[in-house]
Amino acid sequence: MSATPGPSLFKQPRAVFAVAFACVVSFMGIGLVDPILPALSSKLHATPSQVSLLFTSYLLVTAVAMLFTGWVASRIGAKPTLIAGLSLIVVFSALAGLSGSIDGIVGFRAGWGLGNALFIATSLAVIVASATGGFAGAIVLYEAALGLGIAAGPLVGGFLGNISWRGPFFGVAVLMAIALLATITLVEPTPKPARPTPLSAPLKALRHRSLLTMGITALLYNWGFFTMLGYAPYPMELSATQLGLVFFAWGLLLAFFSITGAPWLQRTFGTAPSLYGALSAFAVLILLIGVFTDNRWAVIVCVVASGIVAGINNTLTTQAVMLVSPVERPVASAAYGFVRFIGGGLAPYAAGKMVDHGNIHVPFVVGAVAVLLGVLVLTTGHKPLAAADAAMAADPHGASDDVAGEVADEFGGAPDAINFEKELKTS
Repeated sequence: MSATPGPSLFKQPRAVFAVAFACVVSFMGIGLVDPILPALSSKLHATPSQVSLLFTSYLLVTAVAMLFTGWVASRIGAKPTLIAGLSLIVVFSALAGLSGSIDGIVGFRAGWGLGNALFIATSLAVIVASATGGFAGAIVLYEAALGLGIAAGPLVGGFLGNISWRGPFFGVAVLMAIALLATITLVEPTPKPARPTPLSAPLKALRHRSLLTMGITALLYNWGFFTMLGYAPYPMELSATQLGLVFFAWGLLLAFFSITGAPWLQRTFGTAPSLYGALSAFAVLILLIGVFTDNRWAVIVCVVASGIVAGINNTLTTQAVMLVSPVERPVASAAYGFVRFIGGGLAPYAAGKMVDHGNIHVPFVVGAVAVLLGVLVLTTGHKPLAAADAAMAADPHGASDDVAGEVADEFGGAPDAINFEKELKTS
């Protein structure tokens, strides 16, 4: 394996940093509401299961809207799509702050999710296309932005939530407005594809076994991930500021290990073995939360520690899904996002029902089992992941578009890719 140093991760065009900053703010929306969940339940006289719908409406709309992102971006261009997504987030986060009922906030979070889908799928494609340092470096940069956003979300949510439960929503509206201005100013328009992407492209892409395998693995992982985000704050019994600090520490570990731990593990052990270990460790931590929900400090330690393995998993799965798929990366991103966010959207709702009809231990146990099932699903895609590792080792700084083709050629994906292109042309 080559040891030649590549370009610095932080020496990027201004447009990359503008989109990365917008990614940070966008992903703040995931953890933003965590510190104010108990406050929302108390102030708006809502049960925890009703409050969990803030995650469900946001993520399910994000999932379904992912199917349309390629269709939109291929017709109006990447930059207008980014601007449209950011604008929707600004509007609906502000409306959520102005709302006076839990139903209103849940509805406005759904609109927020639509903007999030337009932005997330397009931003990944823009960063991959524009970043220096090769494909792997672009993915690390994207996941670093994700990690920083998830880390900053609870901190901002806790600080502003200590003033008012409305504060976090208005805070995101202001920050996203800044990101919107940066995107308008710094991101250059990119050429539209020669052939617009049909609406059916993401669903047809899921016929490719490796892409579907990674998507289902991520769905099951997200089931555990969002069960933890949605319900771990309740047994801690902390103030909004204290919850913000706990999830800030969790998010910092997530961001740090996204940047440093994931690439090192991938080089040392390979993608598949690293994911087996990270997912299994995450399942154990969720199970421990479920067992020790009566012990505040045990829950806090397990939540913070889970940031380590979550960061590793996030980077490696995003990188892997782009490498094992034989279709265009925006289409792969939309198809993958559709599947994985379904798990994130359904998990908090299901967890609420489990708590209502059982106790708070049950959703964490179910979440741990779901993540372990994800490990089993992932084992069926071991060989394509190993082939992707070999291709990246041969081209450590480029890891270019040829890598996915090499993997597809070796494992029978190339004919699928050719058929996929023919189907799109006739769609």
